[in-house]
Amino acid sequence: MDDAGFTGEFKRTNRKPTFAIGENLREYLAREGREVALPVTYADLSAYSEAIPLLDRGKDTLWETVTYPPDVMAKLSQGLLEIYALLRGEGGMRVFRHVYVDRVDFCSFGNSQPFRIRIVNATNENHDYFYIKKGDASRVCGLELEHLLSPNRIHYLTGGESLVEEHVTGIPGDVFAEKWLAADGHHPVRLAKELIKFEERCLVRLLGDMRAYNFVVAVTPDFDATAIRVRAMDFDQQSYDGRIRFYLPGSFKENQPFTELCRQHINADSAAQYRREERSLIHRRLLAAPDRVRDLLQAMESNLLSTPEKARELAEGLAEYHKDPAFRKHSTMAGLIAESLARLDKILRT
Repeated sequence: MDDAGFTGEFKRTNRKPTFAIGENLREYLAREGREVALPVTYADLSAYSEAIPLLDRGKDTLWETVTYPPDVMAKLSQGLLEIYALLRGEGGMRVFRHVYVDRVDFCSFGNSQPFRIRIVNATNENHDYFYIKKGDASRVCGLELEHLLSPNRIHYLTGGESLVEEHVTGIPGDVFAEKWLAADGHHPVRLAKELIKFEERCLVRLLGDMRAYNFVVAVTPDFDATAIRVRAMDFDQQSYDGRIRFYLPGSFKENQPFTELCRQHINADSAAQYRREERSLIHRRLLAAPDRVRDLLQAMESNLLSTPEKARELAEGLAEYHKDPAFRKHSTMAGLIAESLARLDKILRT
């Protein structure tokens, strides 16, 4: 990869298995307030009676709206509202009495096969979403690393074999590339800068498979320009694959429009500056919560997240990419993330 940002092409060839949340990781989640007793589980939602394709102006969205018998839906709705109250307000159903479950959707595409819950405020018709997925150690670790080391705080809960995630707001990257990239109203240099910083975050904490439909572009009007942030919305491929290019978003053919944008607007000197800025920000977040990051990495160390073969392959790839043989000392994905974070301190001293 050159210094100007996204480049190259990479194709994903296999699907990641689901990894169980182990005892140490579960203890970490409970200690940090993530593990709760959920009134509705993924298995409960899976017992739907009918599924109807959800269309958007006649086009298949890959989602289906699912239905349940009336008595079952009544119980599910109450439980889902309780989950929403836990996610948004740490409980306290009294102030959530005016919201209701409008729809439950299911998507069989991808690894997580999520249920999407649409919540509507009855007094003003404002709506919100959250997701219930199968509990998976990779996904949970990805969410926690995002919360600790990225500029984005993210709310999620675990309970047994289920995972609850808040909705990540923004324009999906593939939609942005198709409808917004060539349009007026956004600053291409600012977007290119954020793409480069996003790629640096992915590489440092080993978040893989950030193809365009797995991240969003959040656009916020500022007083003299448009502020842009690129953020992940799918954490299924945290620390699994052994190929280093899997952790470089610019390597995916689906991201080619963004790759070209970076080539057009960012030179090598500016790219190096933006990467340095992002490393510094990650390092500062690490210094703000060193014990929690250490505890998470220890929990990850004892939890199966990948295979030894993939970890060794990635260790070799990182050693070559960074020209740093220290990565070869590690045989687990958690060890490689720890080395990647330790490396920030060394390179920021130069």
